[in-house]
Order: sequence, then structure tokens, then C-alpha cells
Amino acid sequence: MITTAAMLLNGCHKNAITGRRSLNIISNSEMNAMSFSEYDKFLATNKPLPDNNPNVILVRNVGAKIQKSVEKYYADKGLSNQLNGFAWAFNVVDDPTVNAWCMPGGKVVVYTGILPVTQDEKSLAIVMGHEIAHAIAQHGNERMSNAMMVQLGGAVLSTALQTKPQLTHDIFMQSFGITSQLGMLSYSRSHESEADKMGVIFAAMAGYDPRAAITFWERMSQTGGQKPPELLSTHPSDETRVNNLKGYMKDALPYYEATLKK
Repeated sequence: MITTAAMLLNGCHKNAITGRRSLNIISNSEMNAMSFSEYDKFLATNKPLPDNNPNVILVRNVGAKIQKSVEKYYADKGLSNQLNGFAWAFNVVDDPTVNAWCMPGGKVVVYTGILPVTQDEKSLAIVMGHEIAHAIAQHGNERMSNAMMVQLGGAVLSTALQTKPQLTHDIFMQSFGITSQLGMLSYSRSHESEADKMGVIFAAMAGYDPRAAITFWERMSQTGGQKPPELLSTHPSDETRVNNLKGYMKDALPYYEATLKK
């Protein structure tokens, strides 16, 4: 029997960009297998737009560039093994919700409702880079691991699926913000900030001006109603987020400028 202490010791993940360590008690292979199954179920009940749709072509073009950036970044760090088992997919669903997400293994969905806010390709790249960063940083795995420790006593995933299948499914969907009306803003403040930093780097490596993140989040701040104070919120305030993004430019801009010289 695997003890809680052993899970804590063996279940640590280190972020390749920020260096932060997190608790991940679910293996990548298990996480990907569940992700691929849930992704197929989602698309079966939320029919994606056809391959020849202009928005699908745009999303897949941007997605391919971000994917290449992620793979290069990790290859340069000698960490390509962290992407083992990825089976990238990029789809668009016709839904007015301002939302996008990425499941483990590179399974991405963009909702049509966010496209009027992104407005252009570089801002779409910021959104997709951000959402892909959540998956690359294993934020959903961390959230699900913490929830399973609390609600399922740290049970391994295979056992949880057998004994508490509905609860395990609900934890998975909540962990990735798929069932949340908050959409893109459903992660914790630390996760959001980490994904912001990683996302602008991935977008910059793909040849997109990372400064688009600042104008995009300024537009996003105009889409909602009154927001709670930052300390009562699960994500950074708009002002804090924009200020943080400005600070990340010193890391992201050199990648973008390098693409201009090619």
C-alpha cells in the first residue's frame, strides 16, 4: 500500500520555467488517459465546428505554432520527456461563453465566445499560450491531486475511478475549469500568474508579440461586471495581472525579437 508520505515524496513536479514545485500524485500516463477519454466525451456532446471553418483553421494554425514553441523550449532544457504521451488536438465549439481550456496531453478547446475579445491572431495566441501553459505546468493535476487527498483520502486514480467514479469525474472536470462559468479564470491566483508568464513566453517563441497580452487582458477586464476584491478572488485583479504581465516582458520579448531576425 502506498502511504501518504510516499506520495508526497514521489509526487513532486518542478515547473521548467518558474521553478515552483507542486504536489502531483497522479501519473502523467493516467492523467492523459483520463483526459483523452473526457475530451472525446466533451466533443461528442459539444459538436466542434467543421475543419474548413475559418475560425478552426485560425485556431489550429496558432495551436501548431504554440505546440512547436513548447516542444522546443522543453527540448532546449533537456526535458522533452515531460511531454511524453502528448497527443495535441485543437478544436472550436460554437458557444457564447468567453472561454478556452487545455486538458492534459494537449487537448485544447476554444469557444467562439472568446473570439470577439481576442480580435486578432496575436491575442488568440496569448489565450492559447496561457491555457496550454496550465496543462504544461500540470496545474489541473495539482488541483486534482489536492482534491483527491482531501475528498478521497489520497486514493490512487484507478481505485478512485472504481469506487467513486462520479466524484472522481466531477473532481477532474472542476480541476480543469470545464464546468466553471469562470472559464479561463477558474484557477488559483498563483496558477494564473504562472500560466501568464509561461504563456507569453510560448507565444513569443511562436513569433507573436507578447505585449498583446497586456491589451488583451485590458479588454477582458471590460467584459465582466463588478468583481470581488482581489483577496476574495481566485485570480489576480485586472490591475495586478496587467502589472505582472508588464514585468514578464523582460523575459518574453527577447524570444519574440529573436524570431524577427530569422
